[in-house]
Parts: sequence; C-alpha cells; structure tokens
Amino acid sequence: MGTARTAPNESTMFIFDKAPFKSCHASTLVEHEPGKLLAAWFGGDDEGAKNVQIWASAFDGKGWSAPTVVGSEPGQPCWNPVLFKTAKGTLFLWYKAGPSPQTWTGYVRTSSDNGTTWTPPEMMPAGMWGPVRAKPIQRSNGTILAGTSVESHRNWTPYVDRSTDDGKTWRRSNGFPVPGKFKEIQPTLFETREGRIVALMRSNTRKICRSESVDGGETFTPASETDLPNPSAGIDVVKTRKGDVFLIYNPTSIARTPISLARSTDDGRTWKKVADLETELGEFSYPAMIETAAGSLDIAYTWKRSHIKHMRIDPGQYP
Repeated sequence: MGTARTAPNESTMFIFDKAPFKSCHASTLVEHEPGKLLAAWFGGDDEGAKNVQIWASAFDGKGWSAPTVVGSEPGQPCWNPVLFKTAKGTLFLWYKAGPSPQTWTGYVRTSSDNGTTWTPPEMMPAGMWGPVRAKPIQRSNGTILAGTSVESHRNWTPYVDRSTDDGKTWRRSNGFPVPGKFKEIQPTLFETREGRIVALMRSNTRKICRSESVDGGETFTPASETDLPNPSAGIDVVKTRKGDVFLIYNPTSIARTPISLARSTDDGRTWKKVADLETELGEFSYPAMIETAAGSLDIAYTWKRSHIKHMRIDPGQYP
C-alpha cells in the first residue's frame, strides 16, 4: 500500500457550523454547474430516530448555504440520500425512509433548476431504492448504473440497477456477494479503460470486495475480497478523466478512523495509500467523492457525527 502523507488541501471547511439537529451522517455530493455544488445528508437526534430528515446545502464557490430540509417522512427516520445529475440535465435526489434498512422504502425527487425547487417526493416500487449510498455513474451511451443492495439480518446482497431512459425506469443485475460470505453492501462503481464495470463494496468480512461486469452492468461476477481493509463502513471511488482511480475509505478493519485516500493506476488492481485526511480519534466515515469540472477531487464525509466536512484536493499532487 505504501506510506501515506497528510494531504495539502486546497480547501477544507465544515458545511455548517451550527444546525437544528444533534447528529448527522451519510453525505452525498454533486456538482450541478461548474464550481457550484450541492450536498445532502441525514440529520436528527440520532441515526434511526423518528425526527431524522434529509438536509441539503448549496456551495456557490465561496461558502455553503444554511441547511434546509429536502426529504422527510412524518414519524419515520430518513436515510442515505444520493444526489446525481444526468447528462440530460436532470438532477436526482434519492433517499430512504423507514424504521431500518431491512424495512425502509425508497423515495425520489427531481429538479430542473439545480436544486432550487424539487418535484414532490415519489415513492419508488417495493424493493427499489435507486443508488443505496454511493453516486451512480453514466456511460458514454447514456446508460446510468447505480450500486444498490438489500439487507436482511443474515444476508446482505449487492446489485447494480441499470437505466437507459434517464433514470425513469430501472432493471436490476444479478446479486454478486462473495460466495459463502453474504455480507456485502453499498457498491461504488467505475468503468475501466476496456469498458468493464467495476464494483467495490463495503463488507462485513473486514475487506473491501470487488466484482466486475463485461456486459455494461447487466451481470456481475461473484465478488472477491481485496487486500484493502474495511471496518464495515462506506467507501467511494472516482475514476478521473486522466485515468487514475481514487478510493476514499477507512484503511483499518476495526475503526472508522483514519479516513484516507488511495490511488490506482491500473484500474483498481493494485492500490497505494497516498494521503490520510483525518487521523485523530473519532468517527470519520461515509465519504462521497466527485471529480469537478476543474479537475479537483471534492469530498464530503461525516465528522464525528456532529458535522459534515467538505474537502477539495488536487489529485495531480500524487506521483
């Protein structure tokens, strides 16, 4: 893996200083116009509390707006928002609501004005949630691929949902857990130089797991464990326009600290940890990462469950 160093960040800031909720988690990030971002997360008394809602804040290039509610279901906690803007310009917000991941329902809203206004929340078909935690990817032919997963108390199974009509309808791939180890969820995706689709997953096996598709995301190979440690926590991946793949993750099997950045130059076959973003005690987790129009890596993650932190990094600094 190599030796990591602290990243010389271009900018680091909390998305909010004070908020009308005690706890927050599970952020998502999208660039809806060059230099302008939208972030969302869930916030309330605590994860799973009935007053947990989906909150959002906009970044104008200088600072973040005050958080506002963009998703709520009375009497039910909300979970895991995901933001994504399609090539045709539709901005999606997916989130879940319900007592637990075993019983939640998927909701979707769209915006045609970059998040200024949203359509009313629409309940998704039973068993469909859109991307369950990490952002989708969109192929050059317009196909959108979204990593999703189903959780029961004994079996976690990853899938990829596929849309060819700008997110209106979805078809699900085969499930692709590690054979005999049914505890993989929350796939994050990238496309290789040869056009294969790679899914990397959080796992209860204490390793990041990997699966591949050679047919555009319709079917995936059974997953296998990588050498990358994972404390059963969310991860995210970005393939840059230059061809490097960056992974943000907790490089340990036991704790959600540190949170670090790894780089691959061979489509994720091998990795080198290049930076530690947080190293102190506490929880730093559930990262979201995008490549902006300007070429920076913009990152949002949970900071000790009290804040969402935004970080901007120049990926070109890593040899």
